Amino acid sequence: MTGGGWSQTGLWLAVLASGLYHGVNPAMGWPLAVSSGLMQRRVRALVVALFYLAAGHVLAMFVVMLPFAMLAILLAWQREIQLGASVLVAGFGAFLLICRRHPRVLARIPPGRLALWSFAVAIAHGAGLMLVPVYLGLCRAYRMDRAHQAAQSLIDADLRMALFVSAAHATAMIAAGGLLAWLVYRYLGLKFVSRSWFNLDAIWASSLILVGMLSLAVNAAAPVG
Repeated sequence: MTGGGWSQTGLWLAVLASGLYHGVNPAMGWPLAVSSGLMQRRVRALVVALFYLAAGHVLAMFVVMLPFAMLAILLAWQREIQLGASVLVAGFGAFLLICRRHPRVLARIPPGRLALWSFAVAIAHGAGLMLVPVYLGLCRAYRMDRAHQAAQSLIDADLRMALFVSAAHATAMIAAGGLLAWLVYRYLGLKFVSRSWFNLDAIWASSLILVGMLSLAVNAAAPVG
């Protein structure tokens, strides 16, 4: 496999790994799926809840990456866009470390609106931002031989990539979160969640800083042109 092939594989693995990481994090909503299943005493209720959580998460990822998909058309500024995105991710992680309080608007969303809740919490926690440096790297890798294509073709390619990255990430997330939700629903019960709740906020914010700084280092070291 060529160096470019390994690079693309690594980026896709990063998309899936971040999805698994998001899925394990209780803040992304799998305890709500457990609660729904236990209250209705049906596995179907748990599965439906997971579907809505996945739908909201996919939408949040796509919405966050959409502006970068539109900006990536500016090939002459692609390096600057990637550097700026890296700084943005690291800066948001630092902000989350300093300001630990969750946005009040999240508490106003009715529990039954899981898709809306999943969308809002993914936006608030910067889940989509974590994928932006990876997404931009994938776009550049796939477009090495397309520098002279028409602008509309570039936009279409970027939008498709944003959708693919969002879907792959959310699939990994819901697989990890769904497995945890099923295990708790089937064997442990909701009391286990309340007694053993694990808070990943500080780790989450630190990981955003790490992703941003790594991307910044890689892009700063990359040759221009």
